[in-house]
Amino acid sequence: MIQQLSLEWLNSESQIPQALWDNCFPAPYEGQWWYRSLECSHLEEQFTFTYGLISLNGEPVAIAPAFVMDVPIELVIPPMVLPIVKIIGKLIPSFLYQRTFFIGSACSDEGHIGIDPKVLKNNTITQDDIFICIQEAAEKQAKKYNAPMLVWKDFPETFYKTLSKISTSKNLFPLISFPSALVTLEGTNTNDYITSLKSSRRQKLNKKLTTAMGAPLDVTVIHLPDNQTLHQLYRLFSRTYLKGKTKFEELTPEFFEFISRERETHFIILRHQSSHEIVAFMLCFDLRGHVINKFIGIDYDAPQDWFLYFRLWIEVVNWSYKIGAKTIQSGQTAYPAKIETGHQLIPLTNFCKHRNAFMHGISKKVASLVNWDTLDADLDLYVKAYPEEKPMIDSIKEENL
Repeated sequence: MIQQLSLEWLNSESQIPQALWDNCFPAPYEGQWWYRSLECSHLEEQFTFTYGLISLNGEPVAIAPAFVMDVPIELVIPPMVLPIVKIIGKLIPSFLYQRTFFIGSACSDEGHIGIDPKVLKNNTITQDDIFICIQEAAEKQAKKYNAPMLVWKDFPETFYKTLSKISTSKNLFPLISFPSALVTLEGTNTNDYITSLKSSRRQKLNKKLTTAMGAPLDVTVIHLPDNQTLHQLYRLFSRTYLKGKTKFEELTPEFFEFISRERETHFIILRHQSSHEIVAFMLCFDLRGHVINKFIGIDYDAPQDWFLYFRLWIEVVNWSYKIGAKTIQSGQTAYPAKIETGHQLIPLTNFCKHRNAFMHGISKKVASLVNWDTLDADLDLYVKAYPEEKPMIDSIKEENL
């Protein structure tokens, strides 16, 4: 029997059977609950969500989340090129934004294509077959959305080999992305984690924690916060978001409302003992042995010697050990504190294609100039401190040029 793959684009996660979501996006991946929350969060001014439902001989076997966004071009342009881009933007304002069809999730740190494991186990089709099907369908769908750029967003090493093959046959080019950050929890308690750190980092962290533990703060872990608490959390998140250097998505109060209802969601919160005001929080997901530390809020008016980030982080570590987690994923940006707390940086790569051949060539050339040290000043310092990492990063581009 000839195996026939097809893809249908859907407008909502609810149009896909829950059983397929469960098979294709099990923990530690953000599953149907994640996309449901995004859809309910009034993000339509920023994103248009869609889902590729891949079927084999009419039977659904895989899910490819996707979205459309007008991307500020300065997010991906190296600093050396940015002044020229801004000059062009004064003459042609639309040049500063590029409508892009993304394969992946709008707010996830890593891209993932969910494939029912039974299909691959039966050897009827391969992951390569499914990805080629997605690429061909995505190129047609991008035209319908008038999106000249198509991007596989932030895909990790597990998909790298397949996407490299597609790059050859479908004319894609790689673009280094902001790395994700991961901590592996050694032993059975927080002391084991601290002991596992390099001595220099351990000493610095212990010194900060000794001071931070003297701050008049209470710690709570909340699953279903009330409306007043949600309001405080969102207000604190917004202040932190505005302070950040890199901004891709702007969350809404509705996002916090809907995500808080999901059983995976927990807020680790620091409150002032006297006023009971929230001074810091991390939004975390419990994914069966894996914790995703997703969003953060910090009161930057609090005394600096409270070391709120590090106090908050150690409480997340305490909670993670308590629920039996073995890893914590802390996402992109804000790298100095993550490196200091022992996170390993995980390379992520975008694979891109511009519909216009001339713009494709220019974009490919610009992408060849992008690296960790051009994306972020803190990453530049990291690469200089750990030069052994740079050949591994560069090899991603060299293999695809």
